[in-house]
Amino acid sequence: MQEDPKPEMNSTQKPKSWQMKTGVISMVVSIPVFLLAFLIPFLDFEAKIKVTVTTALLIAAEILFWGGGLLAGKELFTKYKSYFNPKNWFSKKKTDRDTDD
Repeated sequence: MQEDPKPEMNSTQKPKSWQMKTGVISMVVSIPVFLLAFLIPFLDFEAKIKVTVTTALLIAAEILFWGGGLLAGKELFTKYKSYFNPKNWFSKKKTDRDTDD
């Protein structure tokens, strides 16, 4: 009998690359979907339609972001989540040169 040349992945190995790519794409796509919700109130539709579409867009953006986070993995999700935090937008990043002085 021949052994399978591809050993099974255990929990300590990296996730499949397609999962990570799909997760990152999903998180990036969630941004324009979220931003579209802010444009809907300015369109010429009935209030009921505006509320429904805005709610649907916000729910879809949340599902895309958190679903992408699950696919991408904890480390990558935490990294991208910190980019979306407004507190981190203007803070100076510490580099190796800053700590050596």
